Amino acid sequence: MNVREDDEKIFTRDFFLVFGALLFSALVMYALMSTVTEYAISLGSTATIAGLVSGLYIFGGLCSRIYSGNALEKVGWKKIALIFMSIHFLSCLLYFVVNDVTLLLIVRFIHGIGFGATANAIVTIASDVLPKSRFGEAFGYFMLGTTLAVGLGPYISGFLYDNIGSYGCFMAASIFSALALIFIYFVDVSEHDPGNNPDLVKDNGNSYSGIEKVFEIKAIPVSLFTALTSLGYVSILSFYRLYAVEVDLASVFSWFFLIYSVVLVLSRPVAGKIQDRGGDLIICVVGIVAQSIGLFLIAFAPSAMTVMICAVCAALGFGTLNSACTTIVTRNAPEHRRSYAVSTFYIFCDATMGFGPALLGCFVTATSGYAPVYYISSFITLLALPICLYSLRKNN
Repeated sequence: MNVREDDEKIFTRDFFLVFGALLFSALVMYALMSTVTEYAISLGSTATIAGLVSGLYIFGGLCSRIYSGNALEKVGWKKIALIFMSIHFLSCLLYFVVNDVTLLLIVRFIHGIGFGATANAIVTIASDVLPKSRFGEAFGYFMLGTTLAVGLGPYISGFLYDNIGSYGCFMAASIFSALALIFIYFVDVSEHDPGNNPDLVKDNGNSYSGIEKVFEIKAIPVSLFTALTSLGYVSILSFYRLYAVEVDLASVFSWFFLIYSVVLVLSRPVAGKIQDRGGDLIICVVGIVAQSIGLFLIAFAPSAMTVMICAVCAALGFGTLNSACTTIVTRNAPEHRRSYAVSTFYIFCDATMGFGPALLGCFVTATSGYAPVYYISSFITLLALPICLYSLRKNN
């Protein structure tokens, strides 16, 4: 009985270590992504290039995620995590020597390479650490690391950028990435890590060919509709400071991500329990519709009220979907294919988040401003609904 109870525990030493690794690595992403477009503009770039600067980090992550699914099983979870988290940390230091847009693009790409495989490794390790019978609930708590990062990252970086400048943001990112590296170093996954078990590598790492070396096929439908919602979220993340100035709501938008985080902190554990009882579909449908409405409102009638409503809707949208759908693809994949399922999911999300800012930046003109970005994002988010209904009906 005691063994059973111990297996059911969520808040263990290793839980807090992987949670810390996720939190601090995500803080780097969201802290820099929310101010790097503004920094690029200050260096003389256009809105389209500034969007590319923001998204290139994600594109670099996409490239390393394609590699990491197979590497995690062949090389080992922890080894891959430590290698790419080191790249992630060293890249933060390179921002201090950037003095033009070209160098910034290069550093963003390298930084993204470090982030992509790092994120895959952390989630894969977490899937081994978390209790299987309470996986949805446990994963919801684990993903609160990203939730906190989404709220705190833009808030911290915005404060530092306004009061210290870009160097303050770069210093914070360097500290966060160093802490993430320290946390993951102390996680114990020796029992199931392929890097410590050659038999696992032999059995599971060399038997795939073609598309299976990169993608978990069963994870593609869920990954696809989540990716469409991620475009809506990245439109907020990349351009909200510029849009806030345009509509004279800078002070209100500064609270956007804090409201977003509070709503997610309150809703994720509940959503996780609903998932464990077979409620994937209702969570995803509500999330897609809510996000689409929120994006439309801030474009159509920007005000303090609609900004707050959009923050709540975004939390119920991509904020909840990112965690809920990661849970779905991880839970439904065979144990030896979890790293591939995680990689597939984030490859799709990274593709839209990487190319999205540059694509959406093309719709910004001197006369239209940034409102079209949110109209288009609202429509694209809604396109995820039929795919969601099909894929989850099929899976359930």
